[in-house]
Amino acid sequence: YLSVWVALCIAVGIALGYSLPNLFAAIASAEIARVNLVVAVLIWLMIVPMLLKIDLGALGSVRQHWKGVGVTLFINWAVKPFSMALLGTLFLGWLFRPLLPQGEINAYIAGLILLAAAPCTAMVFVWSNLCDGEPTYTLSQVALNDVIMVFAFAPLVGLLLGVASITVPWDTLLISVLLYIVVPVIVAQIIRRALLSSGGQPALDRLLATLGPVSLVALLTTLVLLFGFQGPAILAHPLVIALIAIPILIQVYFNAGLAYWLSRRFGVAWCVAAPAALIGASNFFELAVAAAISLFGLNSGAALATVVGVLVEVPVMLSVVSIVKKTRPWYEQRVPA
Repeated sequence: YLSVWVALCIAVGIALGYSLPNLFAAIASAEIARVNLVVAVLIWLMIVPMLLKIDLGALGSVRQHWKGVGVTLFINWAVKPFSMALLGTLFLGWLFRPLLPQGEINAYIAGLILLAAAPCTAMVFVWSNLCDGEPTYTLSQVALNDVIMVFAFAPLVGLLLGVASITVPWDTLLISVLLYIVVPVIVAQIIRRALLSSGGQPALDRLLATLGPVSLVALLTTLVLLFGFQGPAILAHPLVIALIAIPILIQVYFNAGLAYWLSRRFGVAWCVAAPAALIGASNFFELAVAAAISLFGLNSGAALATVVGVLVEVPVMLSVVSIVKKTRPWYEQRVPA
């Protein structure tokens, strides 16, 4: 029922943002170095419990799934950010330009680039579980992506935003990467190791069971806030929201299909190919939203574009799960299990 809850939070956020603009303006003003403190706390509550599930020591097991890892790395880092920049420029910068506010077009494209440059982490576990994906591969790929993201996200985004003629405040971008990636990973690993050394896996499982609802509530609260911040803009520009969603939808299905097809060509087992397609297509929207907010502000076109990504993420990824499950017989006709 996550899609239902997301839809409800979106509706509630828009309604509250429209009816209580002063409250949301006050929340939006609580920021340091363009990083909103309320959203920062909520994102920490979301991602730290998820990062506790990642064992960085699992990177050693990448070798046994090297083909699937190679396909996903290629999609995540060599295809997705650049194809999104192309699609954003094509649709928002050219085809839809007459229908969009001229002053926000570059910001919309920047938001799409931020979305595509951050491969998904925690939600991948949900998608992989729904399609019976190989858990060792999923864990290894997520851990590897997290490590690469620490070093590659800022320069990759800087390169692409430079191409989009947008000046990147590198200090703010690097601070946001440190705040939302490096520090949570370190904190989560310290807590994880302390729990495993003192109480073993049962202690870690108990903490995860306690934090699970907290993480979900933080996600839903963040959605309410973000759509509350954008409530007036959404109601005033519903066409803009729909137009921004089009390149995102094309991007998701293109990357998932390409990863799935390449996996089949390289003889990757379906239990690895399915999560490879999902990891290749999905986005770490918490980081994208946070980076957009820190770089361009809470009420910017870039933030709105990443919020549209949040809107699209859950239902479209559920459809990708359905597609890869239904096509398993076709996939395994030529690829050994």
